[in-house]
Amino acid sequence: MALKIALAGATGNLGGPVLKALLHANLHVTVLSRIGGNSSKIAPHSNLTVKEVDFNSVQSLVPALEGVEVVVSCLATLAIGSQNPLIDAAEAVGVRRFIPAEFGMDSLNPLCVQLPVCAPKAATQRYLIEKYSANSTFTYTAIANGLFLDWGLKVGFIVNPSKHTATLYNGGDVPFSATNLADVAQAVLGIVKNQAQTANRVLYIHSTVTTQNKLIQYAKEKDGKEWNTICKSTEEVKQESEAELNKGGEGNINAAMDGFCICACWNPDYGCDFSGHLDNELLGIKTLDESDLRALIEDFLG
Repeated sequence: MALKIALAGATGNLGGPVLKALLHANLHVTVLSRIGGNSSKIAPHSNLTVKEVDFNSVQSLVPALEGVEVVVSCLATLAIGSQNPLIDAAEAVGVRRFIPAEFGMDSLNPLCVQLPVCAPKAATQRYLIEKYSANSTFTYTAIANGLFLDWGLKVGFIVNPSKHTATLYNGGDVPFSATNLADVAQAVLGIVKNQAQTANRVLYIHSTVTTQNKLIQYAKEKDGKEWNTICKSTEEVKQESEAELNKGGEGNINAAMDGFCICACWNPDYGCDFSGHLDNELLGIKTLDESDLRALIEDFLG
């Protein structure tokens, strides 16, 4: 019998590729969708079941998780601090592995955990460790993948190839880890297939380690166009983000969280280069060579 996986957040930027990878691996997937959410966007599949749930209610979640072995949470940034009911329900029905909505910076770095965007991730990890300590059959794995590489190029978060613009953080020469969405999905699949080797750990992956200036150089060498760039320190971004957070309101909070991600992903003190401790080989992830990275940039040139 094929393994049964539950996936929360299947319609997000990462949830879509994760769902695709799980189904392609012939796994049975139960998508957990918020009541009244947008699950209608999900294409039907013979191995796919969609169940509407209240993510704040263990009672609502428990029946949806019956028979599930692995739960993958791809919930959005503003929801990552409210995963405890999902964790409680998963443990109650005998789920063996929980993969929390981590997917980003190094949540074990002492500076990262002080950032408002990472503090809920660290709290979720502590809660998972408490659960495992009381029930050794309930395990977890978190994934640190740096920035989403292809998404960050598409929307201009890393640099903006289509508009030939960029904000260079701390000069633009800081090496940072970044991972294509499909490789993050492969990491999830690798955890499902290698549960013994991945239990109760934060795993580190990337598709590449690069710099903003190197990406811009590749673009210039392809089309010869000049870029409009500005420079900003991550300390300045941090102060701006704290101000946005204090304003309140979903838009301001989202902007603040993006800013805190910038702080963690372009400052070496936050451990933004994962090169020295990668788990790529264990999870079946290949790194991009220079020609691959050049081709990726060229795909997004306007």
